[in-house]
Amino acid sequence: MSDGSVQQRRSQPAVPLLEEQRVGEILAAVPGRRHWRYRPRRVGMVWRSRTFRVSAVFTVLALCGLAILALVRDQTGTHGFLVGLGLAVLPVPLLMTAFRWLDRVDPGPWRNVLFAFAWGAFAAALVAILANSFATRWIATATADPSNADTLGATVIAPVVEESAKAAAVLLIFLFRRREFTGIVDGVVIAGITASGFAFTENILYLGNAFGEDQQIGTSGVVSVTAATFFVRAVMSPFAHPLFTVLTGIGFGLAAAAPRRRRIRRIVLPLLGLVLAMGMHALWNGSAVFSPYGFYAVYGVFMVPVFGLVTWLAIWSRVRELRTLSAELPAYAAAGWLTPAEPLALSSMRARGLARDAARRRYAVEARETWQSPYGPAPVPSARARAAAKANGKAAARAVAEYESFATSLASLRLQARRGTAGPDFGDRELELLHHLWQRRQVAAPALAYAAQATGRLRPAYPPPPWPAPGPHPQYGGYGPGPGYNPYLLPRQQPPQ
Repeated sequence: MSDGSVQQRRSQPAVPLLEEQRVGEILAAVPGRRHWRYRPRRVGMVWRSRTFRVSAVFTVLALCGLAILALVRDQTGTHGFLVGLGLAVLPVPLLMTAFRWLDRVDPGPWRNVLFAFAWGAFAAALVAILANSFATRWIATATADPSNADTLGATVIAPVVEESAKAAAVLLIFLFRRREFTGIVDGVVIAGITASGFAFTENILYLGNAFGEDQQIGTSGVVSVTAATFFVRAVMSPFAHPLFTVLTGIGFGLAAAAPRRRRIRRIVLPLLGLVLAMGMHALWNGSAVFSPYGFYAVYGVFMVPVFGLVTWLAIWSRVRELRTLSAELPAYAAAGWLTPAEPLALSSMRARGLARDAARRRYAVEARETWQSPYGPAPVPSARARAAAKANGKAAARAVAEYESFATSLASLRLQARRGTAGPDFGDRELELLHHLWQRRQVAAPALAYAAQATGRLRPAYPPPPWPAPGPHPQYGGYGPGPGYNPYLLPRQQPPQ
């Protein structure tokens, strides 16, 4: 060993040895908090606060909303803004209902829906209107050709800017709400709702400007520019913007379903979807620029078939989610967590609704019959008894709906585990979902069994399963079905224990 290294070792201070008998002496020598010479750095502590994050997102979206509405009002005028706002609202409920219906199997939380719509209507619209205006003016100044600048802005700049701004909402939910973004349906729903919000704000601008033109030239009624604009944007093509952005959502949905080790696929698929969305948007905008009949040709030959194809893909993905329930949940029925009838009922939307209605009626009747007034049983149900029965029925239906939601999440989690996308906390999440199911099992299991029989998915005389009756679960607090438990009978028909 060289002399330099020896000298370096000798210059290093010795580390004090930890001895159990000296622990109290060492801790007693530490000064009080106000005399600390070193204090822990709170790096990122503010961002860890959920309240701060929610407040920051709400503030940013509110400021963007005020800014974009002020810009639109400045361009359309007060009367044009109010007319455009009233007409632009009309297609929104239809679009929102369609996307929420598509997401009925495993509905995402409303906070994601509201964030996506607000992002599209405020943040994405603000970015688009500022970037498009700046790019068009720059091209007009550089080329000294305003008409060419408008054409390039509509066919090149606008598709890139607008689709990128809308895709940002899908990316944020994909990154920060990853557990709620599991497949194609989630991507289609989030992208479609974001684009619906963007189209809402854009329709206010176009319809408000059209109303201003009608005021100047003195036209009204069916032959007005406002009526023609409303027919094209809200009747013929309300799905235009959602259709473009849905391609991006499909890319993110495929990336969400890809295994974690497929990193290239998880990056390439969203980018490919975004490029396709930009190309389709550019084709749609350019259809009315390059030919007087180009709009109708692109609409009939390209847009309608693509819309039908995307709709088929979304519905097929929804049906696939139902099949996932019937394929993944029988494993939990074999382990005793579910009854054999529940996977059959949970994989049918009709049986789900029937189970909620059956639980609501059953528990409402029981509550009305067992309610007693201060003077004994009431011969005729009073208003108070009816209100109590209605509340009890609603609570039972809500418990069945929550049971269906947790069971759907459990099947999706198990599918992710088989694909390698569940994450290291799969066991903890699985036990948490099983806990939620067990808390609601007494109400939900009989209702689902009844629904399975009523819809013909389960024969009335269901043969006994080939496995023995399960006992208490060894890894979950000893829970297990009690003796004499018959899941195919309603609560009142349960045999005595």
